Amino acid sequence: MKANKRTVWFLTLLSLVAVISIYYLRNEQPMSLDGMAIFGDNDAVTVSTPGETESKTKTVYADSMLFEEMRMQVQNERSTLKDQLTSKVLSPDTTAEEKSAAYDEMAELTKRSSAEALMETQLKALGYPEAFVRKDDGKVTVSVISEDGGHSTKMAAEITQYVLTSWEDARTVQVVFMER
Repeated sequence: MKANKRTVWFLTLLSLVAVISIYYLRNEQPMSLDGMAIFGDNDAVTVSTPGETESKTKTVYADSMLFEEMRMQVQNERSTLKDQLTSKVLSPDTTAEEKSAAYDEMAELTKRSSAEALMETQLKALGYPEAFVRKDDGKVTVSVISEDGGHSTKMAAEITQYVLTSWEDARTVQVVFMER
């Protein structure tokens, strides 16, 4: 009888392993292509229109790649500053007032980063496919990709007005248009 129980348990576990293996083999989907891996720094494509004998070579970028490097640079700068402030807060030689000021500055960095991300999202909602916002000491720099390739003073004024009404402490706004 004891050998019979072992056989039943063994067959149960074996069938469970077989069912799970078949489930994972059938549901395995190919990995999606990452746009960042496809586009390199020096990728170019030849563009030709029907009827033309001469073709043009044009550099191709993914939309998010244009601003990704700028975002990483800002993130690295702020991460370094935050590390310095954290070491100041944790230092036993620092006074309570200095620790409080460092903590307040870290909170301000976090607040600024989230406000910039929110503004980028709002600009995308206004119809710009990609936006990059950076705010430093009352100066706001907004870089956007213009969808139709044309940029006008009307579009710049719209963005400037939107930023000035959204941020109370924004004194100057610079708008930079980039084409696809």
